[in-house]
Amino acid sequence: MHARALAPIVVLVVIAGCGAGQSGKSRTAAGDSLTERQRDSILAQSKIPGARAVGKAMRVADSTSAGIRAADSVTP
Repeated sequence: MHARALAPIVVLVVIAGCGAGQSGKSRTAAGDSLTERQRDSILAQSKIPGARAVGKAMRVADSTSAGIRAADSVTP
């Protein structure tokens, strides 16, 4: 994969991570029962232009998290 093709995915992952420090109430409307991941998953399956990039960003983030967990579990 070329760096130019990967750049939008990286930007989406960074943007998604920027809201991590906020409280749940300030990010979601009152009464919203879906998690951010559920909303992103629904968006990724939509026909909105660029929605596939959201799904790809979620897969990349999951893969990175799994790699970090695997590295953390290795005992020296």
